[in-house]
Amino acid sequence: MNYRSIYIWAFCVLAFAKAYSQEVTTIDSNRFTLEQAIAHGLENNYQAINAKRNIAKALKQKWETTATGLPQVNAGVDYSYNIKTPVLVLPAQFIDPSATPGSFTAFPAAPRQSAKLNATLTQLIFDGSYIVALEASKTFLDFSKNANNKTKLEVRKGIINAYGGVLLTQENINIIERNLETLTKNLNEITKIFENGLAEEEDVEQLKITKSQLENQLKSARRQEDIAMDMLKLALGIDLQKSVYLEEDLASLALKNMDPAINKNTLELEKNTDFQIAINFTEQRRLEYKLERAKALPTLGGFVNYGIQSFGEDFVFFDGDNPWFGQSVAGLSLSVPIFSSLGRQAKTARAKIAWEQAITDLDRTTEEIRLNYQTSLNNYQIAIDNYSTSRDNLRLAERIENKNLIKFREGLATSFDLRQAQTQLYSTQTTYLQSMYDVIKEKANLETILNTPEFTTQK
Repeated sequence: MNYRSIYIWAFCVLAFAKAYSQEVTTIDSNRFTLEQAIAHGLENNYQAINAKRNIAKALKQKWETTATGLPQVNAGVDYSYNIKTPVLVLPAQFIDPSATPGSFTAFPAAPRQSAKLNATLTQLIFDGSYIVALEASKTFLDFSKNANNKTKLEVRKGIINAYGGVLLTQENINIIERNLETLTKNLNEITKIFENGLAEEEDVEQLKITKSQLENQLKSARRQEDIAMDMLKLALGIDLQKSVYLEEDLASLALKNMDPAINKNTLELEKNTDFQIAINFTEQRRLEYKLERAKALPTLGGFVNYGIQSFGEDFVFFDGDNPWFGQSVAGLSLSVPIFSSLGRQAKTARAKIAWEQAITDLDRTTEEIRLNYQTSLNNYQIAIDNYSTSRDNLRLAERIENKNLIKFREGLATSFDLRQAQTQLYSTQTTYLQSMYDVIKEKANLETILNTPEFTTQK
């Protein structure tokens, strides 16, 4: 082997190793336990990303409001060129006493070119609306943070439901495939028995009907799996074209979510994000009422202006010896609202009514949260009970189906009895899978109301 062949071989090996490592990294990066999926979704979910941006916007808006009460400096440059110089007409005797009475003389009233530079400093000294605006900006920032926490909780709940939904469809596919495999074996056995004249044709047909139904259910379940997986990818903020692999199974996840001690967790309204947002909304209405009242107060501001200007027939403003003339002025501006034809009073009264409505809405929201907590807690307990019941029923249904299969083979049961037992088993299996998913889903609903885990936004 020559050196060139060695180089080519080594290059191919390295390229393959790199591609393989990238593939492994890609696959591993898309393998998730439920907790890993939640962590990934909180960082990459589209709604979560925009909720963080809303906080950044609120911070900028807060500073924007604060800046309006700080010194403001504006500068300007003016340049003018008189294409036709204006003239000033005066009696000629003003210039020349010996001029003919009643005659007039004209002379330029302005230079052909002029330039002016000026800068103005303004400072708000007192404005009641500004003080209220500062309070409102803080309230809006709190609202944005609470809305971000609300979004996180909803994203978390959505990921849990989507993750459990994928596991549900996958487990359903596995069960249908096992049932179909078992049924196919039974059908083959009965078909041979029928061909030997030891069974009725109806027995074969009954099993064929059941098999056809299972095949349709399997096709539907696989389509549902694709949809459920895409929903999970969307919740995680992952491209729908990429593959995602789940590291947990439905049964173990359901057991993890069975927490009888959660009944001891009392509802703390102050931690509920809906209550926090309702408080923010009420505070906003209060500040709007306060703002309308503040508009009746006078406003006071100060200013300082300094400028320089120069004139000439030619453009000589950048010449070192060209004269510039300075000017400066300082002053105060006071505005006092006196009479608005009762329009201001009407706005104030309307803002007060809106505040009172917000207080009523807060009371309603408080009671709704309490009701939702009791409902969610009850649904969670029912889900656990249904899981225990459906698990026991599944064992009974499996025993019944097995007994009927033995009886059918021995000629002690009809094909209709067997099909009925099989249908009951399949229905019980579906109920059992749904009960596990319900435990996961209702636990997530309850945790969302309790704000568990509690999400906090960094200050």
